[in-house]
Amino acid sequence: MLSEEDTLFPPDNRAKLLQQCAMELLVLTAEAAMVIIIMRRQKEAEIVAARERRRMKRQRRVWVKQWLLRRVRFGQYEQLMVELGAEDQSSFKNVLRMEPDILREILQCVSHRIQKKDTFFRKALEPGLKLAITLRYLATGNSYKSLQYSFRVAHNTICKFIPEICQAIINEYTAEVMICPTTPEAWKEVAKGFKTAWNFPHCVGAIDGKHIAIRKPIQGVSYYYNYKGFFSTVLLAVVDADYKFLYVDIGANGAGSGAGIFNDTDLKRALEDGRIGLPPPEPLPNDNQPIGYFLVGDDAFALKPWMMKPLPPRNMTVGQRIYNYRLSRVRRVVENA
Repeated sequence: MLSEEDTLFPPDNRAKLLQQCAMELLVLTAEAAMVIIIMRRQKEAEIVAARERRRMKRQRRVWVKQWLLRRVRFGQYEQLMVELGAEDQSSFKNVLRMEPDILREILQCVSHRIQKKDTFFRKALEPGLKLAITLRYLATGNSYKSLQYSFRVAHNTICKFIPEICQAIINEYTAEVMICPTTPEAWKEVAKGFKTAWNFPHCVGAIDGKHIAIRKPIQGVSYYYNYKGFFSTVLLAVVDADYKFLYVDIGANGAGSGAGIFNDTDLKRALEDGRIGLPPPEPLPNDNQPIGYFLVGDDAFALKPWMMKPLPPRNMTVGQRIYNYRLSRVRRVVENA
């Protein structure tokens, strides 16, 4: 006995109907998804267009603010620094951390790298002004806005030329002032300085790392968060007895330790391979046992034939205490540099 439903929809027709409904539902779903995607893209396009319209509407009200144009009459570089250079050179040094003669010498060396051409719209900033702003920024860490009001140069201009001036100084002076010794005779001169100044023979450099605070990066946050509780990059340096830098490694992430950063440097590989040119071992004064030449570092560095570090502070003899005392004096050179 067939039911009314079986009479209206026989089994064969019912299967075909279900299949057709499923296909139609699938098509409708795909169409709905496509409509959603199209609507979303249209919405994004409208947002972009609205942003572009707002950007086009934001026209400059003035080409340059009038108080910036009075820089020659009231600017710090044109007025105050001229007075300090002529009347009070100690205060001039306090402003830029150097004497006027040294500033002029640096300006003479880098001016050809930082000089810009005048245009029909405006005159280029003087190289001396840009150098003074850069040195003041490096000396104090003042914000661009603060430098804007003292030197009467727009902050969005300062933020563009400070990296250029820094790179120009690096390109000009790296080969001249930062020379890492490569011969036994040059290393012996460095060791002579440590023996004379700090009574620590056979030392060819003090090594340490310095955390340079930076803003929180957008990516890789954990790589730059150091154990001191702020974001930083690391400056690893080797310094001689006169506080002069012999070698630097700049830009390592702040989460790394000084020893870990040192392990990835060319200096470490050169020391291990013997390519650095250290003198052969020689006896210390009033001794006959040959001792190699070495760097000095803190507890974070591994003890090596070419790396000396403090002894553990427990149960030390008088001689060991004297050794730790003299080594800590030598390490202060790099910390103060």
